[in-house]
Amino acid sequence: MIRFMLRIFLPLFCCMAVTLTAAEPGWWAGAADMDITPDYPVRLSGYGSRTTEFEKISQRIHANALVMQWADEAPACIVTVDNCGVPAALRADVLKRLAAAGKPIADERFSLHSSHTHCAPMLKGVLPYLFGKDLTTDEQKNVDRYTEDLTKWIVEAVTKAWDKKEPARLDWSVGKAYFGLNRRLQGPNGLQNAPNFNGPVDRAVPVLRVKSADGSKLIATHASYACHCTTLSINEIHGDWAGIAHQELELRFPGSVALIAIGCGADQNPYPRREMRFVLDHGVALAKEVVRLINEPMKPVRGPLACATKEVVLPYDTLPTPEEWKARSTDKNKYTAYHAQKHLAVLERGEKIPPALPYMLQTWHYGDDLLTINLPGEVVVDYGLRFKKEYDPARTWVNSYTNDVPCYIPSQRVWEEGGYEAGGAMIYYARPTRFASGIENIIASGVQSIVKPGFKAK
Repeated sequence: MIRFMLRIFLPLFCCMAVTLTAAEPGWWAGAADMDITPDYPVRLSGYGSRTTEFEKISQRIHANALVMQWADEAPACIVTVDNCGVPAALRADVLKRLAAAGKPIADERFSLHSSHTHCAPMLKGVLPYLFGKDLTTDEQKNVDRYTEDLTKWIVEAVTKAWDKKEPARLDWSVGKAYFGLNRRLQGPNGLQNAPNFNGPVDRAVPVLRVKSADGSKLIATHASYACHCTTLSINEIHGDWAGIAHQELELRFPGSVALIAIGCGADQNPYPRREMRFVLDHGVALAKEVVRLINEPMKPVRGPLACATKEVVLPYDTLPTPEEWKARSTDKNKYTAYHAQKHLAVLERGEKIPPALPYMLQTWHYGDDLLTINLPGEVVVDYGLRFKKEYDPARTWVNSYTNDVPCYIPSQRVWEEGGYEAGGAMIYYARPTRFASGIENIIASGVQSIVKPGFKAK
């Protein structure tokens, strides 16, 4: 039924028109799509109101891999995963297993993106305090099982993509989508989660097109959009709008792989929401824009591919005292109480609560044609807008939910305004408190240190 509806919504475009420009000789690329839908019960992540393991599978979910190589350089890999958040520990395990299998990828050359759908299984280490109580033994076993299965599936996807590498050409362009809106609305009783038509928003839909060297075959399409994947709140497995966009693109271009990532959309929601028809509308809207772009002239993307990482440290605000933790441990709000009880247990074991969060930044320079900036966590829109302005808006692509999803990352503006994204959500991520003032500039300085000097608007 979904396939039928999607073909109604999205008109057929001529999908493989060969451009007249010569093929770029330096690239090799291969891509693979892996089904990662569990066949056993498991709790879903994203919403703490759920009380049981998922009820059914409404859409199958996927991990998608694109392996690229410029000339004789080391391979680089982009992976997108239909999940609320893939942790750094899982990513590190994937890299170890790939190296053991004879397909090593350097840390700085591996980019792992979560779609942030709230209708995918929980993973070990992500949003561990989401439900305000411990999972049952059986529930935890299934979460652990799925974490291991997903690790294997990502390794398999990357391996398949690696083995399929062929001479290729890369091009890119930027379109627009309109279903994402700022969700931080100031009302008489403070900030509320509601459409803010005057709030900052990023409409950009950057698209990377990967074709065979002769232009006759579409190997992969990589796109992103700065918006939460929260159209749905059902207790069913589903890729949300990113999953629909992925599905439609692969239907339109058989044999190709679609990779959908998320920009700096932590304070952006899809509207309207909460009905299946809306998730179809949003996903098809994004797919339609991607189809339009890849059938038009695009800017060539040349190598070499220069990749870099930089770890910065984001300090927390003043940590609660033991007395404050004790007082909170009996709070009427079960999430507040559970959060405090867990931190009290840390102190009682004689351990220290970390005063800061290590945070890994990543940049990829495709020659002088394109810069991608990859940020972990739920990053608010201000970062994407800032970095595109500070560098070259015509050559800069900013992703969040990349390589780790440790918590929300507020800008200075959001931090000063307060609310959920500024610190309220830290309780579900098991962080002790909100960040200290000034983390935006820490992140910006770190990014600047790994961006090529002089990378500015031409």
